[in-house]
Amino acid sequence: MAPVQTNHLAGGEVELRDIKIFIRVAEDGDFSAASRNLAITPSAVSKAITRLERSLNVQLLSRNSRASKLTAEGAIFLGAARNVVEAAREAESIVSAEPSGTLRIRSIPTFAVCQLAPYVPDFQRRFPKLRLEFLLTNERLATLDDGADIAFALGTLESSALVARQMGSTRWIVCAAPAYLAAHGLPRTAGELAEHQCLNLSGPAQWREWPVAKGIEATCGSASNQGEMVLALARAGAGIARLAEFHVSHDLELGRLVSLPEALQDPMETPVWAVYEKRTHLSPRIKVFLDYFESILRPSPWQQPSPQ
Repeated sequence: MAPVQTNHLAGGEVELRDIKIFIRVAEDGDFSAASRNLAITPSAVSKAITRLERSLNVQLLSRNSRASKLTAEGAIFLGAARNVVEAAREAESIVSAEPSGTLRIRSIPTFAVCQLAPYVPDFQRRFPKLRLEFLLTNERLATLDDGADIAFALGTLESSALVARQMGSTRWIVCAAPAYLAAHGLPRTAGELAEHQCLNLSGPAQWREWPVAKGIEATCGSASNQGEMVLALARAGAGIARLAEFHVSHDLELGRLVSLPEALQDPMETPVWAVYEKRTHLSPRIKVFLDYFESILRPSPWQQPSPQ
């Protein structure tokens, strides 16, 4: 988060600057971390929180020598504070000729690393005043309460009040290292596949299930909640993996992994969604990001070179 500027709300009694500092302290968990991220002194952070609590006449944070914890009132105020900051950002963006500020994107790590990161330099050249902050997690959340402006999700979405925009799709590829196949043979049917060491993800059911061989997850040789670990195991010859095409395309191209016969591949593509809050006027920060990455993700970017 960039150093904040002083703005005033409620007739000068509450400063937008202090609200931003409060949000950062709540997210970082202590004053020292917040001061480093905001590039201000711990004393300035402490004074801002004290000033804000005095203006609101309520204690927002309980403090000790190690950390700061939200009080019940502070937890309630945090949601309202984020809405205030977002409204200020949108107002600034609407009157600005160029999108600016910070845009927070939540994503599973493998998708962000493989699908988003290669194109961030080109995006930043186009929108130099816009700062991107990535929140990486495998947890599927139905809200944006963590402060994210946009969240990427794969597969079936749960019902929520968020807007969902399909950005593209991906396939799941069943593959293995040449060394593993040389040692254990190439399976050609679901029955043969069930006799192999199958590497799996331990996340949502739609990640664990192998549609071509129902129940294959029960015979899993190794599992991980991180796709990078499953990919590393496959590269090392520990077994057969089922991973998103965008995740393994480079390894397939280099021959580190080999795609199994088509009869063992998933016939359906998995949609890729961007979800965000419904607003009457979509923030230019959000709009330019969605438009840019939809143009990238729609044509299957793992089959294209990254921008130079």
